[in-house]
Amino acid sequence: MCGICGKVVFHGETIERPSLQAMCRAIAHRGPDAEGIHIDGPVGLGQTRLAVIDLSDAAVPPLTNEDRSLWVVFNGEIYNFQALTLTLKQRGHHFSTRSDTEVLLHLYEDYGADMVQHLEGMFAFALWDQKRQRLLAARDRFGEKPFFYRQDARFFLFGSAIRAITQHGDIDITPDWRAIDRYLSHQYVPSPLSAFQGISKLPPGHLLLLEGGGELTIRRYWQPEAQPTIIGRPQEVQEELFKRMRESIRLRMVADVPLGALLSGGIDSGTVVALMADLSSRPVQTFSLGFADAGADELPFARLVAQRYATDHHELHLDVSSLELLPELVRHYNEPFADPSALPTWCVAKLAREHVTVALTGDGADESFAGYANYAKAMRRHWGDSLPQGMREGIGRLGNGLAGLMGRGTLAAVLEKQAGRLCGGVPGRFLSRMAIFNPWDKKRLYGRELVAHLSRGDQVPSGWSPPWDETMSGWEWVMRHDQGNYLPDCLMVKTDVASMAHGLELRAPMLDSGLVRFAASIPAEWKHDGRLGKKIVRDAVASLLPEEVLAKPKTGFGIPLDRWLRHSHGAFLTEVLLSETALKRGLFDPVHLRRMVEDQVHGRRQRGRQLWALLMLELWFREFIDP
Repeated sequence: MCGICGKVVFHGETIERPSLQAMCRAIAHRGPDAEGIHIDGPVGLGQTRLAVIDLSDAAVPPLTNEDRSLWVVFNGEIYNFQALTLTLKQRGHHFSTRSDTEVLLHLYEDYGADMVQHLEGMFAFALWDQKRQRLLAARDRFGEKPFFYRQDARFFLFGSAIRAITQHGDIDITPDWRAIDRYLSHQYVPSPLSAFQGISKLPPGHLLLLEGGGELTIRRYWQPEAQPTIIGRPQEVQEELFKRMRESIRLRMVADVPLGALLSGGIDSGTVVALMADLSSRPVQTFSLGFADAGADELPFARLVAQRYATDHHELHLDVSSLELLPELVRHYNEPFADPSALPTWCVAKLAREHVTVALTGDGADESFAGYANYAKAMRRHWGDSLPQGMREGIGRLGNGLAGLMGRGTLAAVLEKQAGRLCGGVPGRFLSRMAIFNPWDKKRLYGRELVAHLSRGDQVPSGWSPPWDETMSGWEWVMRHDQGNYLPDCLMVKTDVASMAHGLELRAPMLDSGLVRFAASIPAEWKHDGRLGKKIVRDAVASLLPEEVLAKPKTGFGIPLDRWLRHSHGAFLTEVLLSETALKRGLFDPVHLRRMVEDQVHGRRQRGRQLWALLMLELWFREFIDP
């Protein structure tokens, strides 16, 4: 695992080594073991290395091929690199290291940009072809590793973090107001936007080609797709699923450094630990986190798994004092990021790094096996579902029209909300339920300055939605939607930033692309029984886990947000969100904002999720924009 950065210049400009060194310093925490820089003509490549496979000096990046015509910087792990290495050697390629990075160079020699189709892993890389004067960059299918970039008439910059780009200098630091608006909907900034104007994310499953004097092409090479429904008995499918999960975990246990697992107390991480224990000759090191607040603690369930498999178990308890870490989180996430589980993820990653360099997680199973409770809620029938589509749309237009005449009051918001849910079907109800601030919330919240900023900008598409029609399964739509949006732009961002801040590599066996394709072929009714998700996973691993874990509903890895923001840190909310600094921005209606804060602090209404998003946004402004 590493941090990568680089620069390509146009029209005879030169690259100064100090500028690349400054970019590398900004991501040094991602790779504390080594730093390498290569500059040749119009290109400069930098990488900070966290050594995991092949710890020798020969593997210090950037790596090159035999004739030094190709150079690559790489962040991630290629899990099938051993099989690829063997095949490439049989085809006459010579390897000078045992690292997975070198595979990229030789795959490119044989397949060009199509090399990405051969990779199983998590990755973001940039490869410079000296002969063609071409840069190829790519990001893995599920967005486990980040890639940010910026292009203007003079140069192209890229990095594993936004700070690597802004550290270069000679760049205006300006908010992208479209991205801020999307953030307030989703709790994260969706690809390809970033919170900074002029800086973009390469979306997951995409590759980038930069040629000539700056000709940029971006294309998708993978997306979540429906698969032919599997034919077979449930028992046979369970056996195949078990075999595939076990093999995925085995591939992700290859490392030349200490390895462990994050154990949350749920089925996914419990399964990972159980199969790791079976595959390992020594006790698995496990790491769990709990809360002092009753009702928010999964530690008892994690202990049951740890005890069954005699792991070397480590625990950490958090309380409200951990909110003191928020400024540090804001600095590392670079963008406003409002998933509250980022805080416990940050803390458990720090704990794990004290003992291991690599840890496996259970991330990714919910999106493939219908694990989230919100999926079932979105499937509940709406009273208008029996009406013809044209009638629903007509009633919806009428409701929206009436809401527009009513202004910004509560009744108008309720009317607009119901009109949206009537017309939107399963996708509309799901997206409405998941939003932090819906359109009707924003009408009351947004102040004149933010409305003015948004009116001046063009609407740019962001995120990805699978095709929808009335004949398709709503279950499949929501799972594929989350695989293309929530998973890469929220969950993977959360785990990547939290882990790499401490020099820890996290691996997600449930995101093996073959396993995900297999899961997509399993009928939705085998995944959810109407009460609990991941039914087929529960059945497949029933012999591995304690009954208490198998029967436990899905529990998010969040903090007791409303409780912490109600009493203990009510003053903190007020000091930040209602400060002169915040109110002077004019982004939010001060009367409505004050009412929201007072509702939360005095326990009149739980607004923790929304206020957390506003809190993280204000802290982001202070860290990145105000200076």
